[in-house]
Amino acid sequence: MRCKKSASHGLWPLAADVSFLLGYGLVYLAVLALLRGMLLYRNAGLAQGIPLSDLAEAFLLGARFDLIVISITALPLVLALFLPNGLGRRRLALGWLGLAGMLTLFTGVVELDFYHEFHTRLNSIAFHYLQEDPATVSSMIWRGFPVIRYLLLWLLLWGLYCGGLMLADRLTRKRGGRNTRLAVRVPVVVLVLFVTLLAARGTLRSGPPLRWGDAFQSPHLFANHLALNGAYTLVKAALEKAGEMPGERWRKALPRDKALSISRQMLLTPRDELLAPGRYPLLRRHTPVERLPEPPRNIVFIIMESFSGEFTGALGHDYGITPEFDKLAGQGLLFDRFFSNGTHTHQGMFAIVACFPNLPGHEYLMQQPQGRHLFSGLPALLKPRGFNDIYVYNGDFAWDNQEGFFRNQGMTRFVGRKDYKNPKFIDPTWGVSDEDMFSRALEELGRLDSDKPFFAVLQTLSNHTPYALPDPLPVEEVTGFGELNRHLTAQRYSDWALGRFFEAARRAPWFDRTLFVIVGDHGFGVRRQLSEINLLRFRVPMLMIGPGIRESYGGRNHTVATQVDIVPTAVSLLGRPFVHQCWGRDLLSLPGDDPGLGVIKPSGSDQTLALVRGNRILIKPPDGEAVSGRYGLYPDERYQREENAAARDKLGMELAAYVQSALQGLYENRTGAGGAASPPHQN
Repeated sequence: MRCKKSASHGLWPLAADVSFLLGYGLVYLAVLALLRGMLLYRNAGLAQGIPLSDLAEAFLLGARFDLIVISITALPLVLALFLPNGLGRRRLALGWLGLAGMLTLFTGVVELDFYHEFHTRLNSIAFHYLQEDPATVSSMIWRGFPVIRYLLLWLLLWGLYCGGLMLADRLTRKRGGRNTRLAVRVPVVVLVLFVTLLAARGTLRSGPPLRWGDAFQSPHLFANHLALNGAYTLVKAALEKAGEMPGERWRKALPRDKALSISRQMLLTPRDELLAPGRYPLLRRHTPVERLPEPPRNIVFIIMESFSGEFTGALGHDYGITPEFDKLAGQGLLFDRFFSNGTHTHQGMFAIVACFPNLPGHEYLMQQPQGRHLFSGLPALLKPRGFNDIYVYNGDFAWDNQEGFFRNQGMTRFVGRKDYKNPKFIDPTWGVSDEDMFSRALEELGRLDSDKPFFAVLQTLSNHTPYALPDPLPVEEVTGFGELNRHLTAQRYSDWALGRFFEAARRAPWFDRTLFVIVGDHGFGVRRQLSEINLLRFRVPMLMIGPGIRESYGGRNHTVATQVDIVPTAVSLLGRPFVHQCWGRDLLSLPGDDPGLGVIKPSGSDQTLALVRGNRILIKPPDGEAVSGRYGLYPDERYQREENAAARDKLGMELAAYVQSALQGLYENRTGAGGAASPPHQN
């Protein structure tokens, strides 16, 4: 790479600087390729079954995303070439490139386990955690991940990168000669600037530059994600956070009246009477089908942290992880094609209790201004009927603004981490154990006024990184699943605590008149990524147990559903007509030929959305064309893309209409049973 003195008078210093920048680019490209290889190695299980050609294409396409980062980093130095002395002695240039490399390589090392945990490249999830309690987040990271090992790896990679920079500097060092004449320097630098900007676009096509949706070239999700660059996706997420909300593009997808009409066709059932259609998108009076000999008096929602359907025996994979839930499934109504609306607890909470979907730009709705609106959830529907309420949780209600959000919705009694005295076990990161939470829940439910009905939300937490569990464990540790052993041991422990709760609750006077709804807040990544949205990550169990439920409705329901369907279904079992505006449906009053539907979306700034309807799924990436296919969950999971353009267009229209109408209702504060006419309660 050593440059020889140019025959053109004075061109030597400029040629040396340009050669140095070229050397920087090659070094950085090599280190980022090495980092991409480490990401592949760390998540090798996800690569099983992916053709080598798809993985090779991911590396080639990934080099283009890497070039975007490399070129933007180099841009200030390219502009500096216009100066008479160019990069001078390069001290500032080396300092700038060293600092930029240090930061981007840090994101790459962090991403090795970030992707392993969330199955997505770095995005706004990282910002969400940074906004929360620093002590809790740092404790989770320190106790849940090999921090020292990753810091050493980061320093090693940065050392390799800096060594490459120093070598490039030494091989292209200026060795005398006059400054390049202005008449020569300007056209040469303009050419270099043009090439740099072209590389920063990532593509030679006319029109938009390379977008992260362009990475989705393979039917295998991991291959698509592998092509991306974590620093690129993180910066994109930051720009979206500071600029226009991602949902804006969805609000203009269809004419407003058409979107509203399609949404109503999707969600209204023969048992619904639309109210005030000129003001509210979905306000309706629902008259449930009465089948129970006697309706329940109370409702208890049990939200199970990370309770993946893939390891729930009652859903077909009996690994012995969930024996207690499996027993309970034999006593109630199990929905076996049920999905979470998001992949984070935050989305699960507002979908389950407030029956509002996970929408682009509002993945952390409870922390946003729109979260102050009233929603047509459990508190709004039951508090006016005179129900008592209580929310019992292992952790701190300040996390995710849980107490602020749910108190605004009408809940009044909260028992969290600071309210436990002498718990059996306390996780220094999150809070008390699941058995402590369930024991306290039994006490609190027993103290409620017996003259009034109640609804309760019980939320577990032990099955969360860093999976701190009581010692000695009341269950046998899980083995045979590699890195998932700790996670699955925590799920087995949560299942055990759930079983103990029901064993004790059966002796309570309120038990026989209570409807229990047990649901996972979200799943977690498994070795197989089914479809381009990783459908198995959304698969969770949903079980309803109560007097007469199984006898009246059977033991299994195969309707496709999501968490926003829980509130209207549960409230319908109380046996009285009610007015609501949930973005889900009463699953027990659907016509027999209705296969069910659900809209799902990953957490963070991943703006991929999907509509699941029956055995079909349509997946719409943020940039690029929608794809559709057929999936199956029994006896084995399967997914096959299909080229049925008519079906794809119909599903695409429904997805666009649903998201657009929900966003419109949210922005106009028309999401509750009283809509904009009822001002929100104040926190």
